[in-house]
Amino acid sequence: MNELKTRKPARAASLRDSRGMPLTPLGALYIWCGNHQTRAKVSALLTAELVQHRVEEGECVVAELEWVMMRHIVMPLRRSLSHIEAKAVKALYKPDGGPLGTADFPKVKNYTQFSQMAESQWLSELLDEERFTSVLQTIVHADSPKKVFAREALLRGIGRDDSIIHPQYLFDAARGCGMLDRLELAARRAAVNRMVIDGVAENLFINVTPSAIEDPMASLNQTVDFIDEAGISHDRIVFEIVESDRVQDIGNMQRLLQSHRDAGFRVALDDVGAGYSSLNLLHLLRPDFIKLDMELVHGVTDDAYKALITRKILEIAGELEIQSIAEGVETDAELDWVREHGATYAQGFAIARPTTPTLHGRTPPGVM
Repeated sequence: MNELKTRKPARAASLRDSRGMPLTPLGALYIWCGNHQTRAKVSALLTAELVQHRVEEGECVVAELEWVMMRHIVMPLRRSLSHIEAKAVKALYKPDGGPLGTADFPKVKNYTQFSQMAESQWLSELLDEERFTSVLQTIVHADSPKKVFAREALLRGIGRDDSIIHPQYLFDAARGCGMLDRLELAARRAAVNRMVIDGVAENLFINVTPSAIEDPMASLNQTVDFIDEAGISHDRIVFEIVESDRVQDIGNMQRLLQSHRDAGFRVALDDVGAGYSSLNLLHLLRPDFIKLDMELVHGVTDDAYKALITRKILEIAGELEIQSIAEGVETDAELDWVREHGATYAQGFAIARPTTPTLHGRTPPGVM
């Protein structure tokens, strides 16, 4: 499931007319920093994100930008502040801009509260408007790379400005404002929709984030409903467990996987080899597939340590009759290596890049 993740800097305005004027009003973001050191930190981040701003009396940083661009800076700024700073810093966003009035001050929040509120607002809008899609990446038979075995569905959000929002950012935001369960279900629905729209005849891998699922049976039942509505056989769906290196409750994970198996689905364990915990999960979870950590596969032909570890994992998978997928194959030499050392399937840029995101039948202008 690992992908290269890039994020463009925020801009003062994302959409402008032919004269360069903003198509939507510029709001005003006020951040009261309290001291010079914190103000310098806030100013440095805004500068890095290409957000124009000024400093007013009392170490107050003021930036003018559209609400749609807030998502580019809210969480990065929250991560740059210490816990104590986030409690001390105050913030307010005025959608219509303009100077502060007495009616504005009761709306001022500390930055922890402000970031949670800002994230929940734009993510809720995204969920309500179903602005999600999936791109597909090909998984092939390692011994016959032209033969497609499956596609992996990778979530993308589409902003109102048609920008592409990558899954790491989406899940970070959802985790911060308590919307993981809704986002997880939206991701599953987007994956199934993409399978139908693209007429995928092979298997489909759908990522599952265990920490995002509050009620496993309710989530599974809803998933089964829209898979059945699409007329897709359950044995063509493989649920890929991500965050396998951060599993805290093994019993809950076992129940989650068993419930999916009981419904006729297959399961895969992602990032095997990323840490001891993922290897230890093999005998506890006994997945149908394992996906080798892409950091092991990348450069495996030039690193004797990686080669030894990867070879042993493939040997273990073979002896346990678990099908293996070498993820992150970026060169023909790496593809030759994983094939020669027993990988069942392969996935990566050397084989195919993810497809282009589309929403409601069109490619957003923001796609690079």
